[in-house]
Amino acid sequence: MESEKTSPILRLIVNHYRYNQATKSEEQIEREKWLLIPCVPFNRWALLLAAVMIQFCVGSLYAWSVFNKPIDMLIYGQNCNMSPVAFYIACGCLGISAAVMGPWLERRGPFLACLVGTGFFCTGHLLTALALYLKQIWLVFLGYGVIGGFGTGLCYISPVSALQKWFPDRRGLASGFAVCGFGAGSIAIAKAQIPLVQSVGLPLTFVVLGGCYFVVMTISALVLRTPPPNFVVDGMRSDGSLATENEPSDNKNFQLSIDEVNGNETKGGKLTLVESLTSWDFRLMFFLLLSNILFGLCSFSRLSNMVTDIFGGSAEEAATIVSINGGFNLGGRLIFAIISDYLGRKSSYVIMMSTQLVVVACFSTITTAGAYWAFVIAMWILTACYGGGFGTIPAFLTDRFGPQNTGACHGVTLIAWSVAAVAGGLIYTAVFNSILSSGYTLQDPFPYNVNSWWILVVIFTGWISLVFITPTDKDIQFRTKVSSLFKKLGNCSDRNTSYDL
Repeated sequence: MESEKTSPILRLIVNHYRYNQATKSEEQIEREKWLLIPCVPFNRWALLLAAVMIQFCVGSLYAWSVFNKPIDMLIYGQNCNMSPVAFYIACGCLGISAAVMGPWLERRGPFLACLVGTGFFCTGHLLTALALYLKQIWLVFLGYGVIGGFGTGLCYISPVSALQKWFPDRRGLASGFAVCGFGAGSIAIAKAQIPLVQSVGLPLTFVVLGGCYFVVMTISALVLRTPPPNFVVDGMRSDGSLATENEPSDNKNFQLSIDEVNGNETKGGKLTLVESLTSWDFRLMFFLLLSNILFGLCSFSRLSNMVTDIFGGSAEEAATIVSINGGFNLGGRLIFAIISDYLGRKSSYVIMMSTQLVVVACFSTITTAGAYWAFVIAMWILTACYGGGFGTIPAFLTDRFGPQNTGACHGVTLIAWSVAAVAGGLIYTAVFNSILSSGYTLQDPFPYNVNSWWILVVIFTGWISLVFITPTDKDIQFRTKVSSLFKKLGNCSDRNTSYDL
């Protein structure tokens, strides 16, 4: 009776997040045994390449700043700083799209989700081209920001969700590869945009890019799929549980019922999707990701300015520093994610958050002293930790809440990215402009230093929240190994003290 009194909209929302069960027909199972064409057997490692290519294309979002000045000049005839608004809208819609469409992704599968996302992403580029032809900035916001951002979010989580189910034995490696393409795309595509604009003009640039993205992403989407029934690899099922002795351990075999993996209730005491999203662990992990990426999002767009204004570097030197910074973003996504397969997810975040605490605490000292190379190295280290947060969070969520909840949980956590990008960027800019209005110049590091102080408080709070997150099995296994090692060392040195983590 109580459910009947509930608002229809509320019931719709609850049902959307409650039911994430996927089903497969016999025909679909048979069809997915092959890769694109019937004569080539499917192999799970092909998903890694497909994931990288999809993320490579949507990663062009990070290269948007290259278009800021050309778009403003085309529409307004001057640099009036309106184009960056499209980037902020896209970041906001990315998080909303991933959060809202996550359960639908789990129900319908990564192929359809990525195909729909590709349609939105490429349509956004075509609308942006039309907007530039008509010189209408509001259409840029709608095309690239709203529609393109919606497609970006859906394409971002689709390969991540699929890989977490196919690689229960290497979830860190899978999530690292799944998102490293996002960083690679920003580096490579940024280099191609200016020559393309000079060759075909600004409006047609978005037509060419949209067409290329559509071809690459559609072909890659055809590779995406969830594991077939009874899938077991290296003695592990898709949900990470150990297979029985009579179950063959071969990634080409199709085992484990889809209903067991994607049902509303999973085995082994796993949480349902609603229970996962409302748990304290999820809330803490959401804030953990936000605090981990905040400094990077606020400083990425100003790194070039800091090099030229504070330290007097040339524009070419600043561009080189920014390009290398993108490499550290990519490397961090891979390295920390792979490390987490051995040290545990929580342990990897302890390393990243502790490193950020130390580096951000020293930031104002470094800039005030004018220590250029110390500043550059500090920024690269922070960027690696930033990328590591994105690379590790899918595996962390999967270990804690199960692969059947990965798409939805990962989607909701990406709202943290939107909040950090939009709210964090607005606060950073407001503080920065306020300090400048009080008499400081752009060559003074103080406006940047003040911002590092409040961000440091957020990072420290995130580090505290990490302490209260339930450790995963890999974290417990790593601590047990370290504890055993200390005990052995203690016995060898005839000490009576027991070292236990």
